[in-house]
Amino acid sequence: MAKKSSGTPSWKQNHPISLLSNSVERTERAVKQAMSHPEEFAVEHAFNSLERTENALANAEQKQEHMDIVEQNKAKLDELKQNILEIDENLNS
Repeated sequence: MAKKSSGTPSWKQNHPISLLSNSVERTERAVKQAMSHPEEFAVEHAFNSLERTENALANAEQKQEHMDIVEQNKAKLDELKQNILEIDENLNS
């Protein structure tokens, strides 16, 4: 399957900040899915997405660029982590 072009230059798509922001967005969608359908599969998917986003965060922090954006994404990630932990706790209780 051919990769869909978003119109964004590849150098920008592959920048750690862009990768982090995109990863946070995917995690947010996965957490929202788990919130609306609190099933084991959805929660597991959200945790997997969260783990990938934490890796993207670590990579972005290593770059030491655009730290304001990194901090915004980190705050959003912390919020998403709390949400998914609450969902998981409710699912397993």
